[in-house]
Amino acid sequence: MDFNFSDDQEQLRDAVRKWVDKGYDFERRRATEAAGGFSREAWDELAELGLAGLYIPEDDGGMGMGPVEGMVVMEELGRGIVLEPLAQALIAGGVLSGYADEAIKENWLPRIAGGQALVVLAYQERKARYKLDHCEAKATAAGNGYALNGTKSIVAAGDEADAYIVPAQLDGKIALFLVERAASGVEARGYGMQDGSRGAEVVFDKAAASLITKDGLAALEHAVDIGIAALCAEAVGVMDKTVALTVDYMNQRKQFGVTISTFQALRHRVADMKMQLELARSMSYYATLKLNAPAAERRQAMARAKYQLGTSMRYVAANSVQLHGGIGVTDEYIGSHYFRKLTQMEMTFGDSLHHLGEVSARMNDTAGVFA
Repeated sequence: MDFNFSDDQEQLRDAVRKWVDKGYDFERRRATEAAGGFSREAWDELAELGLAGLYIPEDDGGMGMGPVEGMVVMEELGRGIVLEPLAQALIAGGVLSGYADEAIKENWLPRIAGGQALVVLAYQERKARYKLDHCEAKATAAGNGYALNGTKSIVAAGDEADAYIVPAQLDGKIALFLVERAASGVEARGYGMQDGSRGAEVVFDKAAASLITKDGLAALEHAVDIGIAALCAEAVGVMDKTVALTVDYMNQRKQFGVTISTFQALRHRVADMKMQLELARSMSYYATLKLNAPAAERRQAMARAKYQLGTSMRYVAANSVQLHGGIGVTDEYIGSHYFRKLTQMEMTFGDSLHHLGEVSARMNDTAGVFA
């Protein structure tokens, strides 16, 4: 298997890295966090790079790229701990391209690709505990469309989004709907998240909804798996930068007249951090390569990857703070923001314990990763 990236993929990586380095420095990020955690201006810049349409076919105005390109982009955004939820554009592009009818595609895909419309997944409910088949929201037929009732929690940039992809019960089965934020009966209450980004509680009260697909659970699982693969890649970028910051600090900080990077015990800690980073990177590759696999194989792969990524994120984040000392948790120091990001990511799309249970439930006769 060839793990080398193509010239086009490397050019894409370089373009995103340059934007992060030059256009999204720490001060801009802090200003965005202070202003609420989402910048439409930064979102427009990501769209100008073509990133919002990464998974949207070229005929619909997108770039028509695949999971490897998505992984490359998310790694670079992770290094800059970019607040704007590009993973949501990947989810929306993948789900609407694969499951929606032509009317929805024509209306929404070009606008998503161009950055004019931010469409996010609104699926979490208070009692679900990460289980995708638990859904209390309900939809009923209303005229030529549907009316949707329910509440969704921790919706990424929910009060800034233009529309939501929402699972709801329809005739006893989970279906997937598209609901515009401007629709009557939609109320979004925004708040800041732990990592500085923006989330929202979204209430639907007889909100007008368009049906994406009646096979909602399969589509929802696919949507979440796109999100998990994107999150794994983003986490690799976050951890890569966290390790680099820690090493740089150790090469400057002195104890007893020498830099602490000369202490053998601390060097061993850094070596363990790098080992966890590389384990995470390999499992991110694994998740990416399995993203277009059959559903059962894909779901199993995502659970395995998210569990390893969660383990690595906790280890790298905790040891970075310990090796920094008190400065590692101060808001003025960039390292604390990487710590916060990793802490939140470990719980996004299912925490490590949840995915360990998923791995266990999907084991067959053997427990090998590639069985």
